Amino acid sequence: MARILSPRMLSSSSPPCLFSPSIYNPKPQLAPKPVSAKSVSFVSDSAWCRRQIVLTRASSAAAVSSVVSDDIASVLGEINILTAAGEPVRFKDLWDQEEGIAVVALLRHFGCICCWEFATALRDVKEKFDSIGVKLVAVGVGTPDKAQILAQRLPFPMDSLYADPERKAYDVLGLYFGIGRTFFNPASVKVFSRGESIKEASRNYTIKATPEDVRSVLQQGGMFVFKGKKLLYARKDEGTGDHAPLEDVFDICTKAAVA
Repeated sequence: MARILSPRMLSSSSPPCLFSPSIYNPKPQLAPKPVSAKSVSFVSDSAWCRRQIVLTRASSAAAVSSVVSDDIASVLGEINILTAAGEPVRFKDLWDQEEGIAVVALLRHFGCICCWEFATALRDVKEKFDSIGVKLVAVGVGTPDKAQILAQRLPFPMDSLYADPERKAYDVLGLYFGIGRTFFNPASVKVFSRGESIKEASRNYTIKATPEDVRSVLQQGGMFVFKGKKLLYARKDEGTGDHAPLEDVFDICTKAAVA
C-alpha cells in the first residue's frame, strides 16, 4: 500500500527459488532466541511472527487505514542502525532534518533475491537521485557482514547501505512480518513477470547473505520519502517482491526539490 501526503495533510551461488528458504518450527515460542539456518526448517505463524506494529491516524474513507503517523521521522530518527562497514549511526544523522530529501528503502533482508533485484534498480537510479540532491538510504535486515556481501557481489554503493539486524526500524514503521506475507500473499505474484530482472540480479547472488537468525526472512520491507522531518510518501510492501514504483518515488522527490 502506498500513501502520498499533501501539505494540507501535514528477498549456494544462485537462488533455489524466488523467495528465501522457508523455515518451520511446530512449537510456537513467545521469546525465541536467534537460531541458525542449519537447525531450523520452518517457523510457525505464532504471535511473535505476526509482529505488525500499525500506527494509525484519522483520515477519510478513501485513505489507507493503516499508515505511519505524520511525525514518524522524529521517532525513526532516534533509531540506531549500522553502516555496511559496521559503524553505528542514528537515522536522524543520515540527512538534513530541516530541508534534506531522503528516500528510505527498507529491503526484506540481504539474502532475499527479490531484494537483490530491487537493490539493482536502486543502484541504477541513484545517479538521478543524486542529481536533484536526494539522499538514498537502503536498509536491510542482517549484520554488516551480510550487507557487505550484497554490496560487493551485486555491486551496490557501501555508503548508501545500512544494516538493521534487530529490525528496529521495521518495527517502528509497522512493516509486515509473517509467513502469509512472505510466501502466500497475492501481491507476490507480480514477481513472476520480472523474470529477466530477477535473472540479472541472481548473476552473482549467494544465499550466504541470508541472516543467521532465519526468522528474519519473514520480514517485509517498505519505502518512505522525507523532506526534513516531513513525511512525503509511505508504502508498505504487501508481500515478497512487492516493491514501490521508483518512477513515482522519483517524481515525488523532483517536486519536493523545487518546492
